[in-house]
Amino acid sequence: MKDLIIYGAGGFGREVAALIKRINTINPIWNLLGFVDDNQQLYPIGCKNEYGSILGDVSFLNNYNQPVYVILGLGKPNALKAVHNKICNPFVSFPNIIGPEAKILDEDNFSMGQGNIICSYATMSCNVKLGDFNIFNNRCSVGHDAQIGNFNTFMTATRISGDTLIGEKNFFGVGSILLQGMKVGNNTTIAAGAVVMRNTKDNALYIGNPAKKMEL
Repeated sequence: MKDLIIYGAGGFGREVAALIKRINTINPIWNLLGFVDDNQQLYPIGCKNEYGSILGDVSFLNNYNQPVYVILGLGKPNALKAVHNKICNPFVSFPNIIGPEAKILDEDNFSMGQGNIICSYATMSCNVKLGDFNIFNNRCSVGHDAQIGNFNTFMTATRISGDTLIGEKNFFGVGSILLQGMKVGNNTTIAAGAVVMRNTKDNALYIGNPAKKMEL
């Protein structure tokens, strides 16, 4: 089995641990060593949750002296990128994690980088291209010919239509929808239940149906 550490001991980190447990019931791949978290007040070393112990913070990970796989179990795009930038250990690798119930409809026409998490019952259609460190929570769907960059988070039941283009560090709330042919650039928040019918502006918040840009 492959040694694995989850970075982030909060709610989503524990959801990732549950996903790893589910994967191992079908095919025992991962040996979960525990968690690392920089919030040592909330998650002190030795503290335990239902899936394992807190091993330390980023310094523990950067000083780890043997090969280890690391999953970034953080739900916020900016936090994902910031944490990734802190990790400088050449022994660390970032696997892609795909839930057993997730569906990739055509693996011959699907590609992704590293560190992606595709949770239970998420669906990827044909000719989908993913970058690095994207999170697709339960029951997300991505349509044909979608291109998605890096460090994006898609909350439960997000629906991304075909021929869409998504950049970097975007957050899609629960049940949000991106209609076909639309573009979302960088650092954009799509609120829960919002329906995006037009290309969005960077560094903005969109709310409603149809989604409208709000002042931050």
